[in-house]
Amino acid sequence: MALEKITRITGKGVVVPGDDIDTDRIIPARYLRCVTFDGLGTALFYDVRFAEDGTPKTHPLNDPRFKEASIMISGSNFGCGSSREHAPQAIYRAGFRAIIAESFAEIFYGNATALGMPCVEASAEQLRTLAAAVETNPDSEIIIDLANETVTAGGQVHHVTIRQAAKEVLLNGRWDPIGDLLEAGELIGRTAARLPYLAGR
Repeated sequence: MALEKITRITGKGVVVPGDDIDTDRIIPARYLRCVTFDGLGTALFYDVRFAEDGTPKTHPLNDPRFKEASIMISGSNFGCGSSREHAPQAIYRAGFRAIIAESFAEIFYGNATALGMPCVEASAEQLRTLAAAVETNPDSEIIIDLANETVTAGGQVHHVTIRQAAKEVLLNGRWDPIGDLLEAGELIGRTAARLPYLAGR
């Protein structure tokens, strides 16, 4: 059950600055009680974006210049903290389709990849250049080429890193592990039938 082959992401960018941005900041714990992930995008970075009375704070995601952004740019160790799947879900459901950062927490990286949302690793210098390009022209287009591992923005091509395992599943449309599991139902059944403790022998 191959899904969409994700080879290239094109969109506008927004910079969410800072290192060690954890999953509790991305999606506060009180939003984990939801039954489905629908609507989580409205709670993205809620506590740093809004006051208790709902008044917007100064934050890049509240800046009308970046309203149409679909590529998030951040710092190192993005998505650290608890392993809540709600964090990448909130980012995805807010309309983002890729994240560029210096590094990512391991579990966050895997959860984002399973949504078909690439996590692209760039150097601190490259991130500063990308941030400057976005700030100078918020409408400028960012192109992420997964096959060639490049990010193009502001007329510059940056050679970046996409982990090999993630790159392969995204390019081949195999990024949803649940889909792979469902597709392998017959094979799983045959294997289970050979195992005495599953076959009742």
